[in-house]
Amino acid sequence: MKCTLCPVACGADRTTRAGRCGVKGLTVAKAYLHPYEEPPICHTNGAGAVFFGGCSLRCVFCQNYELSRAQRGREVSPRELADIFRSLEEQGADCIDLVTPDHVSNLIAETLKLYRPKVPVVYNSGGYCKVEALEEIAPYIDVWMPDLKFCDPMLSKRYTGREDYFEHAARAIAYMAKTPAVWENGKLLKGLLIRHLVLPACSYDSLAVLSFLARTVPLDTPLSIMRQYTPMGDIANFPELNRKITAREYRRVVDCAQTLGLTNLFTQERGCADTSFIPKWDQ
Repeated sequence: MKCTLCPVACGADRTTRAGRCGVKGLTVAKAYLHPYEEPPICHTNGAGAVFFGGCSLRCVFCQNYELSRAQRGREVSPRELADIFRSLEEQGADCIDLVTPDHVSNLIAETLKLYRPKVPVVYNSGGYCKVEALEEIAPYIDVWMPDLKFCDPMLSKRYTGREDYFEHAARAIAYMAKTPAVWENGKLLKGLLIRHLVLPACSYDSLAVLSFLARTVPLDTPLSIMRQYTPMGDIANFPELNRKITAREYRRVVDCAQTLGLTNLFTQERGCADTSFIPKWDQ
């Protein structure tokens, strides 16, 4: 069967070989209580994060480079993944946080048919996904947490090879925004939380991202403006990425969000741009 699950539509028969995402089936590189997600997700005990190996977007600056390139992780069946969900719940996870799920969303949906966690299920996506795939897994998802990385197609082509990133991410976010928000004591039980990573020399595109969001989603949609960019990955041929962002670049983006009326912002301190916050892959 030719795989067309993500926008790349590489056509690989993933029963016999890996697709452009780098994997055939479910590969898990780490599952633990992750304390560094946004507060509405971590809440009290931390997010029960499950990091899936492989990625169809493969950003050159990926902070989880070994993971996205499928260099880490072990293959699991849907039934084994369900056991991982149960274990995280038993440890007190405030949610099940599905990290980089787009290229295996069909198999995750199969898992969630076997076992539905009693805590919110978070779809933690890079944003490069098909609405058709989201519709398949939507009955089992409580919180959508996509990135919106780029608006400029030339920028997304330079850093991911995908000129059509915004085209697909915009449709995906518009779909996700249809889920009404439900909160309980500062914890997001249902709804949408959007993340945007500010990149060096790219604040102009960050402003375009914010302008799109202000026109597309409710202004009180929680938005995380991330300052955590740390030079790593495959950036030898991208000299502009060999530095952290400046305070001025970050302040420009946050000020724009406030001016646009985006009222539910999560921001980061300068110290967040550090490799100590990146998980150590143990599977």
